[in-house]
Amino acid sequence: MQSWKRAVVAGSAFASAIMFLKKKRAGGVLFAGVALATLASEYPQEFARVRRDLPDYLEKGTKLLVLASYIGERLAAANERDWELPERVR
Repeated sequence: MQSWKRAVVAGSAFASAIMFLKKKRAGGVLFAGVALATLASEYPQEFARVRRDLPDYLEKGTKLLVLASYIGERLAAANERDWELPERVR
């Protein structure tokens, strides 16, 4: 990768992070897009592969979130059962 492209990617990524930290989402997305577009121009095959595999990544992520939600519900239910007092203690 040429040095000017590295500078564009690094500068855009840094600017994007600063914008997100300052709660300016539009600017953060804009600079992140510049960094990704620069990387995509340098590595088109890798980005094509990621685009092709994106549905699989989303499906696996969704399954992970469903599992985390289920575990959270089970922990909340177990916590409620542990804190209920028996009739004779009340």
